[in-house]
Amino acid sequence: MIDWGYRLARPVLMRLDPETAHDWTIRALKFWPSSLPAPADPLLAVEAMGLRFPNPLGLAAGFDKNAEVPDAMLGFGFGFVEVGSVTPLPQSGNPKPRLFRLSEDGAVINRMGFNNQGLSAMRGRLARRQERPGLVGINLGANKDAADRVADYVTGFEALAPFAAYVTVNISSPNTPGLRGLQNPEELARLLGALRSARARVSVRPPVVLKIAPDLDEDALASIVEAAIAHGLDGLIISNTTLARPDTLRSAHKAETGGLSGAPLFEPSTRVLRAAFQIAKGRIALIGAGGVASGQDAYEKIKAGATLVQLYSALVYEGPGLVGRVLRDLAERLRADGHASVKAAIGTGIR
Repeated sequence: MIDWGYRLARPVLMRLDPETAHDWTIRALKFWPSSLPAPADPLLAVEAMGLRFPNPLGLAAGFDKNAEVPDAMLGFGFGFVEVGSVTPLPQSGNPKPRLFRLSEDGAVINRMGFNNQGLSAMRGRLARRQERPGLVGINLGANKDAADRVADYVTGFEALAPFAAYVTVNISSPNTPGLRGLQNPEELARLLGALRSARARVSVRPPVVLKIAPDLDEDALASIVEAAIAHGLDGLIISNTTLARPDTLRSAHKAETGGLSGAPLFEPSTRVLRAAFQIAKGRIALIGAGGVASGQDAYEKIKAGATLVQLYSALVYEGPGLVGRVLRDLAERLRADGHASVKAAIGTGIR
């Protein structure tokens, strides 16, 4: 039914401006029947960050910025859903057009700029779904004109921690000027120290994850991994979108400003993931994101060191039926290689 519905809708959606198509999709999903997904293959169950995930495949942040349809997305079979990015105050984001399909490349470029309805709106929605099953993580951003961006992350954490399966601190979006500067050692230490203090103040303490860029050299990556471990973080998402533009891009919009995601991001993000795994040596959970569009892609992320995997851009081209296909294929590949669990396959692709 899912694939049949998407095949009908796809020609219409692809004729629309990408952001309009996305907005229509969110509106439609609000009316999607709320139902639990079919039970996941037991082989795919994963324990990470003190949580039990029914499967390792999650929806990356950016699709459901305002936590409007997390239950609909969980119903498609995702093991977890990450909503946001959310900033303390509502903001409209960058001028339109700001979202571009690169269809020939299976990719997307965005320069959205953390457009969202703010903490208050998200808090209300998450409070209303608090008793429902399913793991929903919250991705935090900072307002573009914030005088103190560290304070913005602390504000977001304290406001939303009671409603989060985990909290992601997004300091790697390329579309808010200066934001990636928070990955620098001094600024990162101040941010992580402030978050550690905030965790000590709240009564509900969800796992905290840091989302980093793929455009890091080895020294910068090592510094970030060690800082995350030293400050007691629970995970790293590797990675956000890239500013790089591979020579292989063919689409008309390939020169647009913004972060590139989708298929061209798979190799560079997996390379950074592999390096982070070798640095971390099992001391922190890694979440592989970037270019995942198949069970094979998900499996490669796991073999490169990921405990969990996220996707988003592939949904633009494949629709929600992709979730079930990825999970079935992943389970088949794990069994074919003799693995009794996802955990058994983590890092096995690293020589």
